[in-house]
Amino acid sequence: MKTLLQINTSIFSNAGESSRLADEFVANWRAQQPDAIVTTRDLARDPVPHLTAERFQAFLTKPDERSTEQLAVVAYSDALIDELKRADVIVLGLPMYNFGVSSTLKAYFDHVARAGVSFRYTEKGPVGMLGADKKAYMFATRGGFYAGTAHDTQTNHVRDFLRLIGIDDVEFVYAEGLGIGPEQKQVGLTQAKKAIARLTMIDVSAAA
Repeated sequence: MKTLLQINTSIFSNAGESSRLADEFVANWRAQQPDAIVTTRDLARDPVPHLTAERFQAFLTKPDERSTEQLAVVAYSDALIDELKRADVIVLGLPMYNFGVSSTLKAYFDHVARAGVSFRYTEKGPVGMLGADKKAYMFATRGGFYAGTAHDTQTNHVRDFLRLIGIDDVEFVYAEGLGIGPEQKQVGLTQAKKAIARLTMIDVSAAA
């Protein structure tokens, strides 16, 4: 039985275009695998606290020396990491805000990236610890056209973060030009939906 984790990062919650594209993919994927487990984390409705010196110190403090407050911080982070560990498939709604990811997604990343827990340092560089054979799908929505240009700092940032924790198989689906006008918005969304249909058909073949 497969497990899918959907993370919506739009400030508009499930009304954001990235969330809607992620929902469409998950609905198609779930229709093919009705016994699968799907968990949804909405960072607008349930935002991850931004990392502070106090929260970071909780991660650094030895387990038997942590205060009650520090234990709660670590337990919260552990729960986020455990969700990722259990997931076979990760789906991320990824709107672009000012050339980057949402601040709540950055906060999520900051609570998931923990040396010795989700990755470890080696002489050859960091190695992810969340397990192999995971597949991640990113549904990236943008007001303009940035994919493949120097202004798209978002794609590499997200890909590098996922690689840090051990997730190398990452597929990006872009819906761009959404802020230019109604016609271009429709074109961008239609292209993304065609990509969703293609990806879910691939999944059917793989599951057969």
